Amino acid sequence: MLDQPLAYSLDKAAQLSGRSRRQLYRHIESGALIARKDGFRTIVLADDLRAWLDALPRLKPSAGGQQ
Repeated sequence: MLDQPLAYSLDKAAQLSGRSRRQLYRHIESGALIARKDGFRTIVLADDLRAWLDALPRLKPSAGGQQ
């Protein structure tokens, strides 16, 4: 049995990533985030969500080292 789901609904992907559905749709439309269709449902594979998050630019540390 799998410990983690293989795919997420768009609502769940938004919740897990801390982004809104609208933001995810923008990234899907731009090609930055890969999504798939299952009938009328849009799903995001767990690996694709992680790859998209990993590809986001890193924040540069501030000069004082504090956030």
